[in-house]
Formats: sequence, structure tokens, C-alpha cells
Amino acid sequence: MSDPLRQRYEELKAQIHYHNYRYHVLDAPLISDAEFDRLMAELRRIEAEHPEWVTPDSPTQRAGGLPLEKFEKVRHPAPILSLANAFNAEEVRAWFERIRKLDARVEHTAFVVEPKIDGLSVVLHYQDGMFVQGATRGDGEIGEDITPNLRTVRALPLRIPLSDAGDHPVPRRVVVRGEAFILIKDFEALNRKLEEAGERTYLNPRNTAAGSLRQLDPQITASRPITLLVYQIVAWEDEKLPPPATQWETLETLRAWGFPVTDIARRCQSLEEAIAYAESWARQRDRLPFEADGMVIKIDDLRLAAELGFVGKDPRGAIAFKFPAREVTTTLREIRVNVGRTGVLTPYAVLDPVEIGGVIVERATLHNFDYIAEKDIRPGDRVWVKRAGDVIPYVIGPVIEARRGDEKPYVPPAYCPVCHQPVEHFEGEVAWYCVNAACPAQLVRNLEHFVSRSAMDIAGLGIKIVEQLVEAGLVHDVADLYTLRKEDLLRLEGFAEKKAQNLLNAIQASKSRPLARLINALGIRGVGEVTAAELARHYPDLDALAKASVEELMQIEGIGPNTAQAIVDWFSRPRNQRVLEKLKAAGVWPRSEMAAPSATAALAGLTFVITGTLKNFTREEAKAFIEAHGGKVTDSVSRNTNYLVVGENPGSKLQKARQLGIPLLDEESLQRLIRERSG
Repeated sequence: MSDPLRQRYEELKAQIHYHNYRYHVLDAPLISDAEFDRLMAELRRIEAEHPEWVTPDSPTQRAGGLPLEKFEKVRHPAPILSLANAFNAEEVRAWFERIRKLDARVEHTAFVVEPKIDGLSVVLHYQDGMFVQGATRGDGEIGEDITPNLRTVRALPLRIPLSDAGDHPVPRRVVVRGEAFILIKDFEALNRKLEEAGERTYLNPRNTAAGSLRQLDPQITASRPITLLVYQIVAWEDEKLPPPATQWETLETLRAWGFPVTDIARRCQSLEEAIAYAESWARQRDRLPFEADGMVIKIDDLRLAAELGFVGKDPRGAIAFKFPAREVTTTLREIRVNVGRTGVLTPYAVLDPVEIGGVIVERATLHNFDYIAEKDIRPGDRVWVKRAGDVIPYVIGPVIEARRGDEKPYVPPAYCPVCHQPVEHFEGEVAWYCVNAACPAQLVRNLEHFVSRSAMDIAGLGIKIVEQLVEAGLVHDVADLYTLRKEDLLRLEGFAEKKAQNLLNAIQASKSRPLARLINALGIRGVGEVTAAELARHYPDLDALAKASVEELMQIEGIGPNTAQAIVDWFSRPRNQRVLEKLKAAGVWPRSEMAAPSATAALAGLTFVITGTLKNFTREEAKAFIEAHGGKVTDSVSRNTNYLVVGENPGSKLQKARQLGIPLLDEESLQRLIRERSG
């Protein structure tokens, strides 16, 4: 570089990045704060003279730019998944036995144990070594673009590698996953500072970090002591460089590039060694510098972990070993009752507010009325409260010694607290039911589930509008949504012309949802997203599903006798049959192109990758369809890929497939391929 000033500018950027890394990642600074400030001041002077030199990876760009109007959506290059939980060593061993039966290689694999940090999952994109985008986890498929906020996190490298990465060269494009959080000592210091200033303090580090990263003004984020630990490579694009083959190599690679990586992680040669290490941290969790609710046990061999697949949405190759829940005592003020969408009455406790593991708890579950009677839990009692898995609070039982003598045993309600009709309790059953089909609580909750994102996904139809529609008598079941008129909506408070039309457009758009979504939306007891997708694979429409017998349904993987009976019962009820008739009349009657009661091995030996948004089914449904016909689906395009299935708005996988000469399929040609190979 011939220009001495430009050369000095690039040297300054590299030095400052390195000292940031030493200070914020390694906690081992080499220079004083004053020396660091002088380097930054010199950098700013040069940039003031040559603003055209400033790039997004400049250390000066961390301060935070102008406030955003909203967060844009980002589709992740691969699903950002959560993990199944184990609450003791026996549950971890049971997990191991399940996967060992699927693949005997598990018997000889190593494991990596890492802390399960209680923070906010973030997905970081690097192009040619430069940080170009960062997003929240969101629903696992789509997150929110928080790039300007993440730039303010000092531990996040704006360019990788920070220095010579040795045997760990950086690919052309890489996407990594980490956890953003606030160290306990920094959180306590932040609260002390706020308290001294007479301002409101924060309740816990996790919510503070998550809220800070989701500020529309990046300068607010920059003022919070957020840090980061990175632990996964989500996507890797470079034909010349192979990605790490193991989780341990992944952590070493990330560390070599300059990412902050936990020093608590350990590679264990056996499951028992992994369990012992996780249990050791459960006993000394208060020594951790951050909030954590457990340890994650991962299969070290990444290919083996990927080939084990998933159970529902949980990868089989890892499990979260949760720390024991924390317990406290507080006063039970009263017992209230919720009415669920299936009519089940569920009691819950209203408590004097109490902090459990950094969270203020005012409500807790009481499970059911039998549980209250068995534990003799009474309003006014001093009770033990526990957070199951550090998430769901519930009442363990009363502190009998603390009773004053005026606490009276609780009697379950004889009438529904919402519609005031008599409730029923059948001998031998735990549940108490409101059997009034017109009960507003059931209708509201049925509608809330029906329009939810995982069901018919009707944008703009939130719980408040659902309550308005029910209260106004415009909707008596889910099918009535499709007969709403603009003049009906305009009579409701808060509705003007544009809002009414937008809602009607969203309702109309939901008619194109695939069959699996509609089955899930119906709210059949025991039928969630995964089971609904399985049913859509076996039945072409609701007419066919309605004719299924208990015995036939039980032949489907994952459906037991109770769920099978619940499905048959749901379709046998006259009221539900009328709802189905109305849905069909309204044109809400999708057919499943995936239905394959007699799946073939037509795609055996073929490997597929899916990109873009498909018309007739979700990414998970398409994967299940291909696998049902013997094919294999992977996340990344390689020379081993036989076909790329392409939907709307495809990502970079399309370009790579074209470079490698891999054939492309749309949904219709995928069906045709199966027919041709089936002979």
C-alpha cells in the first residue's frame, strides 16, 4: 500500500480490533484504557479527513447509528433449533439408549459438554470475513435483523480472523450461532449505577440483554454491557475449504477466528464422563460468571449427529441437561380457574410476588383439582414454589407449620367461571369440564389457536380482536371467520376501512394454507404440529381423515390409542361436522399432495436439498415427503447432492447448485420424478 496514511489507517483498525478482543473476549488487556483511547482518537481523525475510507468493520461503527423504524425479517440458512431437556442423569441415559438403537455408532462416539447460557440466541453472517448481518433466533426459521445493535457488542468481531488463524482459514461465507448475554458482575454494576441515579433497575440479566438487543435505537444497545459466546457453525459456503467434522473442532475453529468461545466446554470420551462433568457444574452453578440453566451434551461427530435426525423439532444429536430448579416460599393469595379451549378447567395460584432464579413470579400452576386436594393446598397458605426446568413455576405444597388456623380447604367450582353453566366431573378422571359448547372462553381460545402462526397464520387477528368478534356475536365457531364482511368489522371499535380490508385479506389468504396447518388449527386434543404433519402425509383431505378408524390411526408413527380415539371422537361430533361443512363451503379445504399411505422407495439412494418457499407444504413437510419415499434431505449443497428442490425466493444454495451442475426440481417435477421411478 503506497499511501502511508492509508496504511496507518488499516494498521490502526487491526490494532484496535485486536485490543478489543484482548479486553472483551480474553479479559487480558495489553494496553491501558488511555492508550486505547489515543488509538481510537487517531482513527477518528483519519476518518474525519477521509470519510470515503470508512467501512462497516471499522471500530468506530460500534457506537450505534440512527434509530430504526422497525426490524426487518431474516430467513435463516438452516433451522435454528432448540433442544429436548433432561432433568437428571437417568433421563440423559434414556436419551442415549434411544439414539443408540437408531445407530450403533453412537456407542463409540465422544461428547462435548457446554454451558447452556440463559441469554438471547443470535445468528451472525460473515461474507469474505466481514460481519454483514445479525439476527435473532425468532421462530427458528425466521428471525429479526438486529445488525446495527449487534455491531455495538464489543466481543463480536467485525472481521474474521482477527489475526493469523493458522490451520483454520475462513470460508467465503459462514454463518455462526451464539448466545448474547450480560455477565452477572456487569448486571449488578449496571443496577447499582441505575439505583444511584434514582432510575428503575432491571430484574435479571437475560431479559435485560434480550430487551437491549431488540431496541430500535442502537445507541441504547451500545450503552448496555452485552457480551457474547459462540458455539455453532450454521452454514458454510466454500468449495475449497471443508467445514469442521466435529463439535470440538468447531469450537477450536471459532476460537482461532477470534470469536469468544466458552472455556468451560469439555470433550468427554464417554457418556458417563459427560454426565459427571454436567453434574459437577450443577453443584457449582453459582461459580459460573453468567446465568445458566443447565449444560448441553452434544455428540462430537457432526455428521453422525446430523444423520440421527430429529424428534419433532428437537435434534437427536444433543440434549440439554437442566440444572435443578430453584425453590422459594411465598403466600398463596387465591386460587383461580382458567377454562381451556377443550373445556377443561385448570386451577392456578395467585401469589405474593417472589423472585425465583432472577424472575419475578406472581402466578403458578396447581396442575389440577386432585393435586390441590392431595397436597391440601389452601388459599392463604404459605407455599413452596418451584420453577420446573427454570421455566414454568408451580406450587409444590403448603408449609403446614406456617398455618394460622383460618385457612379453609379449597372446593372446586360447581359452575364454569366464564359462562356460569354447571361443570362435569367424571369418576376416575382428573379433569373437570365445562360442557357448554357455546362457552365464550372455549370459543375465544379455539379461535386464538386457529389463527395462530403455527396454524392458519391469520396476520392481524390477535386475541383482542378475537374477543371483540365473539362479544359482538359475529363469530360462533372458527368457520364463521370466513363469512365476515367489511360492514361487520367497521361496526367494531378501532376498525377503519384499511384495517378492516387488511384483516379480510389475511383471512382470504389463509385459505391457501396446507392441510397440515388446517389439521393443527382444528384443535383436536393431542394433535399438534408434528402429528398434524403425519396425518397430512397419510390422508389427502379432511374427508378421508374423518373416515379413519382408531386401529388405522394407530398404525401411524407417534399416534397412540388416546390420540387416535380423540381424533375419531372429534370428527364424530355433530357440532364439529357442521364446522367442517362450513369450512368446505367457504373454500377452506386443502388437499395434501404429500399424502402417501403406501410410501415407496422411489427416491432411495438420492440426496436432496430444499431452498426457497414452497407452495404446497412447509420445508419440514417436504423433507418428510422425500424421506417417506426413501430419499435423504441435507441442509447444504455439495457434490453429493443429486437434486435441489427450488421454491420461491431461493437463497444462495441455488447459485451453488448451478455452479456444480446439480439438477433443479420444482414441486411438480419432484412428484413426476417419484412417479417415473416408481415404474
